Amino acid sequence: MPLHVPPAPAPALRSVLAALGSPTAVREARTPALRSVQGPLSPELPLPVHVLDRIGPSGLAPRTRLAAWRFLIRSSERAVAAADTMLTPDGWTFSHFFEGPYIASTELALRQAETLTPHYQPRLLSIPELYMLTLWLHEDTEADASGGSLAPTDLLVPLAPAPPGIAAHRPHRVADLLPVMTLRITPGPGPLLGSPA
Repeated sequence: MPLHVPPAPAPALRSVLAALGSPTAVREARTPALRSVQGPLSPELPLPVHVLDRIGPSGLAPRTRLAAWRFLIRSSERAVAAADTMLTPDGWTFSHFFEGPYIASTELALRQAETLTPHYQPRLLSIPELYMLTLWLHEDTEADASGGSLAPTDLLVPLAPAPPGIAAHRPHRVADLLPVMTLRITPGPGPLLGSPA
């Protein structure tokens, strides 16, 4: 398998296991699929979730920051939900369970990425300004998953639902997709000074 999935911090995994073992946490989760599953649940495929903080025509390199570790929650043969953890002053802790289209889309993108060469380190990249989530395939497979920046040759695979005009599940080099995202985020010309708004 060409994907080098980085190990999640042990406290993050322990916090998700504890939440899965808590009937209260599972019952109060806003995930009908998670509440209705019969049988054991297991957290799998931990992925670091980075947020693209700055994107625009300023000529500055885009900045990313680690925001969470996400685990797909599997029941037998399929993922039924996901669990996010967050970093607190006391370390990594469980944040919440959720479900929705990004669960199946993440699984599909990971399966597609397994067929690619060269080897990659999978991460998730959230672009809040576009309401967009991508699978970030980082070429430096030995990189610390909590850091790093987008390399021009890294691949981004937009997950479905993707913003209009951006094809979901199609790998794009960062150098090719970043200008497209920049154009979508850059505001149009505002009213001229002194003109009616």
